[in-house]
Amino acid sequence: MEFIKLTIDGQDIETRAGTTILDAARRVDIYIPGLCAHPDLPQAEGIQAAQMIYQGKHKIENAMPKEPGKACGLCVVEVAGEKELLRSCATEVQNGMVVITDNDRIRVERQKNLIPMLARHRHACLTCNQQQGCSRSQCAFNVPENERCCTLFGHCEFQKVVSYVGVSPVTPKWVPTNLPILENQPLFTRDFNLCIGCTRCIRVCRDLRGIEALGFVYDEKGHVQVGTLGPTLEDSGCKFCTACVEVCPTGALMDKSVRPGKKEEDIVPCKSACPAHIDVPAYLRLIAQGKREEADAVIREKVPFPGVLGRACIHPCETVCRRGEVNAPVSICALKRYAADGETGIWKKNARSGSDTGKKVAIVGAGPAGLTAAFYIRKQGHAVTIFDGHAEPGGMMRYGIPSYRLPRDILDKEVNEILALGVELRTNQTVGRDVTLEQIRNDGFDAVFLAVGTQLSRRIPLEGSELIDVLWGVDFLRRIAEGTDIHLKNRVIVVGGGNVAVDVALSAMRWGAKDVILVCLEAREEMPACEWEIQGVLDEGIRLMTSWGPHKILSENGQVTGMELVHCVSVYDEHCVFKPYFDDATETIKGDQIILALGQTSDLTFLPDDGRITVNQGLIGVDEDTLETGMKGVYAGGDVTAVPGTIIQAIAAGRKAASSIDKALGGTGDIEEVLFERGPPDPYMGMDEGFASWPREEVPELELKSRHRRFQEGVLGYDDEQAVKEARRCLQCDLRLYVKSNPSPPEKIQDFNAENINRVSEDEGVFQLYNEAKKLITIKGTRTLRQSLLEALEVYENAVWFNFEEEKMYTQRESELIQQHLQAHGEMPAGGDSDLDDLF
Repeated sequence: MEFIKLTIDGQDIETRAGTTILDAARRVDIYIPGLCAHPDLPQAEGIQAAQMIYQGKHKIENAMPKEPGKACGLCVVEVAGEKELLRSCATEVQNGMVVITDNDRIRVERQKNLIPMLARHRHACLTCNQQQGCSRSQCAFNVPENERCCTLFGHCEFQKVVSYVGVSPVTPKWVPTNLPILENQPLFTRDFNLCIGCTRCIRVCRDLRGIEALGFVYDEKGHVQVGTLGPTLEDSGCKFCTACVEVCPTGALMDKSVRPGKKEEDIVPCKSACPAHIDVPAYLRLIAQGKREEADAVIREKVPFPGVLGRACIHPCETVCRRGEVNAPVSICALKRYAADGETGIWKKNARSGSDTGKKVAIVGAGPAGLTAAFYIRKQGHAVTIFDGHAEPGGMMRYGIPSYRLPRDILDKEVNEILALGVELRTNQTVGRDVTLEQIRNDGFDAVFLAVGTQLSRRIPLEGSELIDVLWGVDFLRRIAEGTDIHLKNRVIVVGGGNVAVDVALSAMRWGAKDVILVCLEAREEMPACEWEIQGVLDEGIRLMTSWGPHKILSENGQVTGMELVHCVSVYDEHCVFKPYFDDATETIKGDQIILALGQTSDLTFLPDDGRITVNQGLIGVDEDTLETGMKGVYAGGDVTAVPGTIIQAIAAGRKAASSIDKALGGTGDIEEVLFERGPPDPYMGMDEGFASWPREEVPELELKSRHRRFQEGVLGYDDEQAVKEARRCLQCDLRLYVKSNPSPPEKIQDFNAENINRVSEDEGVFQLYNEAKKLITIKGTRTLRQSLLEALEVYENAVWFNFEEEKMYTQRESELIQQHLQAHGEMPAGGDSDLDDLF
């Protein structure tokens, strides 16, 4: 590879042949402004225009069809020996080349080239001498609201470039354009009034993504107009990856729901909504590529139970899936199951396990939190012993989730993978009955993790609840899981609105009940059970009675005959506290058996009563960051520390506990693994006909008439073709995080030292001093800038940075800067006055 030597702004540089001056300068942090140029995109100069484009319903035909795209011209530089200024984005480096990136001639040319963009973009705020810190809501100069900048003001690339380049005094005032503003499309808005015609959005869609949903034309005035190639984004083949939003330097394209400082979280919400932060886009992409086993490896980087989660997760990822704003969310959970069911052990190739440390950890409870903690703690090299009161491990995964939802062979396989690491399991060991917490702590264990879950039914005082045909939800499910022979009568009433109640109702149907009624306090839309679970209840013919609560159980001669219900008007009070309110309406329903599924609770009687481990409303108190209780070396997590949650939340708690315990035992606390090596994803997506309307692939299920044959798995899962088809619906939102950005203009502040001060003129002006954190210390107007700065150097010991402006009207400018600072920090209203002597 040939290397070229050149000089840019007096700095000797060596770079590869074929590099442009702009790229060479950026690689050594020499700033050259540019708006059409972008590190991921080809040049704007010469790109082909479209025949017509659409801006909403407005169709614009190309008035200059032979005219190619043009560059912005802001990146011009001076090259020794060249008469004309050259565009640095289009000029390749040459040996011995001497380049100047900033002087008066260059600044004038850049300002001239900026005029066409400013003429078509409202810019009153960009030329205002009080723009710094302005809220846009109030204006001391009464600039009309439609002429003020957009909500990106203060965070806008265009604004920063304009501030650096400067505005030519001959720039015309912006004339309102009244172009379409599209706000009803998915994910982002489009304001054509703010477009400067840089064509970045077109090039990122066409050249980086390979889609080409956007194009540009020249209107009758010779202005570039950008729009979709079809009447809508959907018609144009848009894949809603929002790369166009990412590269837009103005507010012409703006996200609808990306919060400041939360970009990654909001752009890839499926990953951030997952308590374990599984890399959802990565494994969906692998499935779409036919790499099923590799997808499973990615999932296992965060969880040891992919098969379980693929069947029993509440999948909060799907609730926030951005594809849902286009038509319907991706079936992320079903695809997780598909990946897990196809695993061949590829994930084990890169799995790591630390050498034995000699440390011992006891875990109480073999549910999802306890088993997950055991998995990661053992991989850190610590010995692990699990104590569990049941005959088999799994906790509520085994004893609370019916096998028609979670087959036992799937659970056993994943539990055995954990135990195979060398984890010791002691079953039928109930802490508090067979062994005490103190005995465990005295048995040489260096740390204890309490993951006992909520395996008891929450009980309420209810007339008739002592009758023999009244059962409790969690107990009922556990007895089924244990194989206990339960005789159900024909008519069963289930009370409760959560997932446990739903599982109870569906299990009752499978266990022989002929007629099942599900009664709950909540209205349909308030039910805590997942919507698809509720729909399953209705599909199987179970009657749903919402907004009714149990008043008493009716009986004759000790036999249940039904239940009297009372109408529930509201479940929560104005403070969202559970406080049901009933009116006088009642209803009686007939039934032979009642199953009360009113929630779950933990048995914490094994805890010492010395107050070191606190309990509040049935939950163990822990440090939020470490999960350590008030008893040194004892940790707790999962449902025992939070309102009864979900498997994925319990797994996340197990991971957190494992990390904390490892760190406490002398480790790093780093439990992260890469089980499938992968680099940055391919940015190319390609065009797919009708992509936006691709329907969600239905997950195959047993026919309704077959579901009541005891506990055969009801959901069958995707085959290869269905899985690939569904995975390809993913918008691949994470690709946007890999799009580069243009460098920001250098800050005007500089080191506050004598060397820099002596370069300042003795003209009139204003200077500002900042501390090490770049927080403003003082603003001063003066007749002699250099002299006053040298004097300030002796006075302000905490000043580290400074900037200055030469200004004949320095006293006015001083007042303006002070007012801006106070407005920005909420210390005075816009347009207000201040006593300057008392400010600093």
